[in-house]
Amino acid sequence: MQPRSLIADLRAGRLPAPDDLRNFAAGLADGRVSDAQAGAFAMAVCLNGLGPGGAVALTMGMRDSGDVLAWDLPGPVVDKHSTGGIGDPVSLILAPALAALGCYVPMISGRGLGHSGGTLDKLEAIPGVSTVVDVARLRAIVADVGCAIVSASDRIAPADRRLYAVRDVTGTVENIDLITASILSKKLAGGIGALILDVKVGSGAFMATPEDARALARMLVDTARGAGCATRALITDMNQPLASAVGNAVEVAEVMAVLNGATDTPLGQVTLALGGALLDLAGVRADHAALAATLHDGRAALRFGRMIAALGGPADFTETWQSRLPVAPVIRDLAAPASGHVAAIDGVALGLVVVGLGGGRQVETDQVDPRVGVSHMLRLGACVTKGDPLLRIHAATQNDADMAAARLIGAITLGDAPTLPPLIHEEIT
Repeated sequence: MQPRSLIADLRAGRLPAPDDLRNFAAGLADGRVSDAQAGAFAMAVCLNGLGPGGAVALTMGMRDSGDVLAWDLPGPVVDKHSTGGIGDPVSLILAPALAALGCYVPMISGRGLGHSGGTLDKLEAIPGVSTVVDVARLRAIVADVGCAIVSASDRIAPADRRLYAVRDVTGTVENIDLITASILSKKLAGGIGALILDVKVGSGAFMATPEDARALARMLVDTARGAGCATRALITDMNQPLASAVGNAVEVAEVMAVLNGATDTPLGQVTLALGGALLDLAGVRADHAALAATLHDGRAALRFGRMIAALGGPADFTETWQSRLPVAPVIRDLAAPASGHVAAIDGVALGLVVVGLGGGRQVETDQVDPRVGVSHMLRLGACVTKGDPLLRIHAATQNDADMAAARLIGAITLGDAPTLPPLIHEEIT
């Protein structure tokens, strides 16, 4: 495979052979493909696509460009992925709940960038926790606890790391074939047998319309199944935060509420829906009710506590979390400027306010302040009187809180009662 020939074929609208795509991925990992060629490839894919089977071939090539884990465990190895939103800490609840039912969950997750929060940043808001572990330690934690939420090592899908860096600076990130290969190459390198996908749609999602979300979900499911992994997707609502908090420590507090039985919240309901679908995919003889039971009887919380301790956090975190989580120096309510109903929430704007407070990154090297964010958010349809609190701001300084308040007022629309969207729009099988 000559990179220039593959690029020329793509540019001309000729579909590449699967072996050529797999070899191109190998070249990304070992340096045979230059940055210029990687950028030209990404642009050609954006213009003409990869065609039927192309995303599968690229996904498998990027998966095989580094280490692919294999497991010998007495239960199914499963995982979950979200396409990104705000106030969405489902992974921190679902992984230990699944482990409590005999599944094994080696969850390779990411950090926040842009308006969307990162699972690893939320987990590392817990003092002492480090999600950077080597493969041997990952294996040990998964075998002992049943779940581990960690960052990808340099040897997991290195072709994706190389291609994504190029896409990020060449305006070629938002292409469905490339998004699919990027997401799935890392997940499938974890050696999983079943995968549930949470594809977000709405004002706080990368896919704002149902049509776009459905197209991405369909492509992800078909590609993962083509690569040999049993997969389904739920399209879930992101027209407002899933939890009533957006940030890192404030979202962990929401996680602890669900782990202690608060399953009647939107966060709890979406977690159970995703988990129930994944249990069915994996062939586990347990249902939605069995998963909920692990959250009510303490089994999921116990697994979560053991995982936190294994990652360097406090051994007694599940008992002492209220005094362990970092607290912002400035905490104050945002008052409603008028009476009415919460009619709309601009999720991207809300997420960017939290980033501006220090709760996320403008660039990958930024440091995250785990203390900041917003909590106690009213949900769509809530009726308020002028002066009532809309949410609570957690900031490092009074000046930061002032700036956040001014921007948050613009992110929340008060008016007539809206038609409320469903939590789960549809399932893609």
